[in-house]
Amino acid sequence: MSATYRDALRAALLYLVLSVVWLQFSGHLLNSFFDNSTELLRWQLINGYLWVAFSAGLIFIARARLFRCLGVGAKLRERSEDRERLRQAAAVFDCTREGVLVTDSKGLIVHVNRAFMEITGYQREEVLGQRPNMFKSGHHPPAFYQEMFATLDGTGEWSGEIWNRRKSGEIYPQWQTIRIVRDEQRQLSQYVAVFSDISAIKNSEHELKHLAHHDPLTTLPNRLLFTDRVEQALASAQLHKRGCALLLIDLDHFKMINDGLGHTIGDQLLKAVAERLKALLDPGITLARLGGDEFAVLAESCPQLVHAGSLAQRIIDDLREPLHIEGHRLFINASIGISLFPSDALSAEQLLRNADSALFKAKSAGRDGYALYTEELTAHAQQRVEIGFELRRALEQQELRVYYQPVHDLKSSRLIGVEALVRWQHPQRGLVSPAEFIPIAERTGLIAAIDAWVMRQACEQMCRWQAAGVALSFVAVNVSSRLFARRELYQQVAQVLRETGLDPAYLELEVTESAVMDDPEVALEQMHRLRELGVRLAIDDFGTGYSSLLRLKRLPVQKLKIDQGFVAGLPGDEDDAAIVQVIIALARSMGMQVHAEGIEQVEQARFLLEQDCNLGQGYWFGRPVADEQLNWAHAPEIR
Repeated sequence: MSATYRDALRAALLYLVLSVVWLQFSGHLLNSFFDNSTELLRWQLINGYLWVAFSAGLIFIARARLFRCLGVGAKLRERSEDRERLRQAAAVFDCTREGVLVTDSKGLIVHVNRAFMEITGYQREEVLGQRPNMFKSGHHPPAFYQEMFATLDGTGEWSGEIWNRRKSGEIYPQWQTIRIVRDEQRQLSQYVAVFSDISAIKNSEHELKHLAHHDPLTTLPNRLLFTDRVEQALASAQLHKRGCALLLIDLDHFKMINDGLGHTIGDQLLKAVAERLKALLDPGITLARLGGDEFAVLAESCPQLVHAGSLAQRIIDDLREPLHIEGHRLFINASIGISLFPSDALSAEQLLRNADSALFKAKSAGRDGYALYTEELTAHAQQRVEIGFELRRALEQQELRVYYQPVHDLKSSRLIGVEALVRWQHPQRGLVSPAEFIPIAERTGLIAAIDAWVMRQACEQMCRWQAAGVALSFVAVNVSSRLFARRELYQQVAQVLRETGLDPAYLELEVTESAVMDDPEVALEQMHRLRELGVRLAIDDFGTGYSSLLRLKRLPVQKLKIDQGFVAGLPGDEDDAAIVQVIIALARSMGMQVHAEGIEQVEQARFLLEQDCNLGQGYWFGRPVADEQLNWAHAPEIR
């Protein structure tokens, strides 16, 4: 108990004792000296006045003591609350993750927190009494600090990014806020700086910038960065009068690896190819991955065409060596297109476009080689683009036509079926050859839509022939590899048959052998589903797709079509004759029909008949024509 409280208690007890003593004394005194009631009453009044006066004095004394006691208690409570607030502030100051530095009015460090020591590497004793400029990195010019202090003097606060130095010497970025603290007289008393280490944020920004300009799989420059480097290289080459070469590299049949072994192996292969190319190329050559299985090489000093060709051949030869990926021994070939500066192009965009045209030429020539850009390629490329646009319009404007080529039974010469073939009736150019627009349709992806359209037209026409009493066993429709690979082909065929009303037995779908071999398991599943609909199935261009007998016997097909390339040499070419005989014998042994294409001479038809081939088709029997021009008569006698 404090002394103030003890004094107040003593005053209260004294007041109580004196009150009791006074009452006892005054009662006895009055009873002893006064017998007369009037005198007694008068003295009692006097005694009452004296008692009131005496009590007032005692109350005044006690009140003063009590007020003093209460005032000191309030101050004590206030001081206790201040101490608690200081403890809380100290805890926050020491536990916050932001570094805190406090200086006096002269700029000398008087206090730092734990986070400051963790961020900077300095201990408290090493910095107390020092100035904050000991942390300067040299990253900022004097004008930066002048502007910072000008802002502080004007507003009392400054915030911004600043680079400082740790004790280890490492320079790192901070986000710092500095405030001026003033006393009651508004005089500057302290500076308080609070800062955060933003190195992680800066590193993230750097990583994002790297990802924006590099391929995440191979870490090579991507198309954006490569194009920028090409532009810089061309500007330098133009200034110094030297040549440059751009090579576009495309891996041949890479899709087969992805489909057969999975995308994980495919990604590992791409990384291995990137590493092999980096090891092969000189330091002054830029290598990039533009996307998918396409790489690009920029040789900034390539004075002659022969140097670019030599580099391309080195790349092709090097990539032919096997790559070992997770237990697999993989072989990969490449096709390369070459464009030169300044002879072929004067800008990065044009150089890339011309190299792409040359790459297309290399792939069309059989792959595993390189091709050089020429002006003729540009004309062909522009023509392909124009045809692609016009072909889309042709689908919308109903410019496509379906022609039908007769298929005859070789023994009876009777017309028993037709094959539906697409033609393009161009409004200006007339009838466009399929050889001109079908490859472009395949490249642009329009071939699937064209195939679907032809299928519907052929089924509708077959229904009209049947209604007119024409007896045909089938109408054959080609299914491109792009359409055949789609899971919805089954639903599409079923919908066409349902909407046209054609009996499925009269529709024959022809699938190329190469389309089947692209993914044999998927092809097998697709064919079984189509057979469930009741349609007929045929393997087109047989002998060109390297199918195995094991896979062939599992396919639910009713017919093999001998490619016209084997028929063209009959009967004189011994190799063609031997191949045709084997195909016929194979089909017969597996219970399939044999259908020969491209018969243009009676001698070819006669040889095929002698080998027991069932069906024949070609110009000797009839060319593809519109439905109203079809000749229903029997073909001339073969024998």
